[in-house]
Amino acid sequence: MTPELSLPIQTAWLIPLYGFIGMLVSLPWACGWFRRDAHRPAAYLNILLTLLAFAHGSLILQEVYQSGPVDLAFPWLSVADLELNISFSLSLTNLVALELITGLSLLSQVYSLGYMDKEWALARFFALLGFFEGAMSGVVLSDSLFQSYFLLEMLTLSTYLLVGFWYAQPLVVTAARDAFLTKRVGDVLLLMGVVALCSYSGVMGFNDLYAWAAQDTLSPLAATLLGLGLVAGPTGKCAQFPMHLWLDEAMEGPNPASILRNSVVVTCGAIVLLKVMPILQLSPIAIGVMLVIGSISAIGGSLVALAQVDIKRTLSYSTTAHMGLVFIAIALQIPVLALLLLFTHAVSKALLSMSIGGVIASTNCQDITELGGLGSRMPATTTAFLVGGAGLVGFLPLGGFLALAQSIELLSVRSVPFMAVFLLTNALTAMGLVRVFRHVFMGDSLIKSRRAAEVNWQMAFPMVALTVIVLITPLLLVRLESLDGLLAFPLWAAALVVGSGLLGLLAGAVLPLSKAWSRSLNPVLRWWQDLLAYDFYTERFYRLTIVNVVAGFSRLASWFDRNVVDGLLNGVARFSLASADSLKLSVSGQSQTYVLTVLLAIVLFLTAVSWFLT
Repeated sequence: MTPELSLPIQTAWLIPLYGFIGMLVSLPWACGWFRRDAHRPAAYLNILLTLLAFAHGSLILQEVYQSGPVDLAFPWLSVADLELNISFSLSLTNLVALELITGLSLLSQVYSLGYMDKEWALARFFALLGFFEGAMSGVVLSDSLFQSYFLLEMLTLSTYLLVGFWYAQPLVVTAARDAFLTKRVGDVLLLMGVVALCSYSGVMGFNDLYAWAAQDTLSPLAATLLGLGLVAGPTGKCAQFPMHLWLDEAMEGPNPASILRNSVVVTCGAIVLLKVMPILQLSPIAIGVMLVIGSISAIGGSLVALAQVDIKRTLSYSTTAHMGLVFIAIALQIPVLALLLLFTHAVSKALLSMSIGGVIASTNCQDITELGGLGSRMPATTTAFLVGGAGLVGFLPLGGFLALAQSIELLSVRSVPFMAVFLLTNALTAMGLVRVFRHVFMGDSLIKSRRAAEVNWQMAFPMVALTVIVLITPLLLVRLESLDGLLAFPLWAAALVVGSGLLGLLAGAVLPLSKAWSRSLNPVLRWWQDLLAYDFYTERFYRLTIVNVVAGFSRLASWFDRNVVDGLLNGVARFSLASADSLKLSVSGQSQTYVLTVLLAIVLFLTAVSWFLT
């Protein structure tokens, strides 16, 4: 480490540790060493540490913005020709992502104080949030593929623990298990890619990997298998088809964790995919697979969101859809566009998640067909939903509009079909959000909405603060010098984005809603509703194919273990017992008989040995 670096940059390695320290300081309360009704100190300590992480990152961001990126490396392991370092890349992109993570984590933790005010395990929840934050901060700052994989595994574990927070509920346990196993599939394939890449290149640092990839020494088959392995991990983290079901089931966890999961957790997976993008260019097949995955996820996720009645699941599928657009941007080698989409989506989706969390906390209901008329009763929550939705679907002049308009201009040159995917996804997302807004905030108040009141100040403060951030997002984007000229898109691109959003808004406004019958009486329309509501029966397809195959092999292995392995051992044991029973009858008590038996055994043994040796 060079002495010219400032103290904030020299101590940048502390930023991921702030979250892990928050987890450690919460353990005395989480383990019951202090009174369970005095758990707020753990929450306050975590909020303070997250605030320190955000302030520390802000100082580094200011210096890097003025003087350029910095790389830090600390030797960790050196065995034979293997050298592993703990390395961090303090680039502008990584630091903006870090500030996004720590900032949203800070708002989410303040929000949690109000949302989970009566939760007896609040300290355990904040400990898990600290673990969550530390893993995400490490992922975005990491400058090593091996280190990134290790931190992604920690992120998978923290996701499992947060989804299963209310472990006394059977449905929560099932959701946590499915989320963990689904992401493990992608993680195992990613591990194969990491090991293969280490074997081929002999390095793990991203800059070294880029230099190795520029030589292009791999065969087409090796490059394809390597690329598919590297894509599989982010596919699971970003809830992309066919590993997208976990995000829907993860909605069984507490809503404050869903705020981070729908905004920055998926962003971490996309950041890792961005970092390995130069390596993926070695395989056209891997790029093609990414385009197919992104297109199916974008359009399919938008369609499935239209048929959901659970308010949290409508947002989870829209997250899958938007991350599909990010996959397309990365596959087409437009990293700045992918970053724009990630940032605008993260802040808007976090605000939407806070808004629906307020609805759930106030009404204890998640079914949109049982809600209504909340717009006049919850003005701050309603405003948050409107602003978050407008920022997500490209409402002029918010951040989503800037990102989508630039996408349309770039894709008109690169690929017109994918430009159509972007516009269709935007229209379907707008349609789905208008549908939810009409159900929940407009119309007559139903039974579960009549006693609803605005959320407490601890939930309202971060919601209002994030509303302001979404509104000023265009100013934040314009101030970045790296985006100079990027946001100067033509008028026709802006018109297409606005037109697709207005088309979706109009379709959502005229869509007939029936609170009495959530399913149509028309058989054809009901068939389409069920197809979308059950996610094109993807879960049933997995159960009939993959799950049944694995279960069949498990039953075969169990039968082989019981009847062949155990049967052989039990047969030997029974033969030994039977032999012993028969031998005990030959006991005569005469010593000369025993001596003769021993001599005969020795003679037979020596004869057999000599025969085998010859």
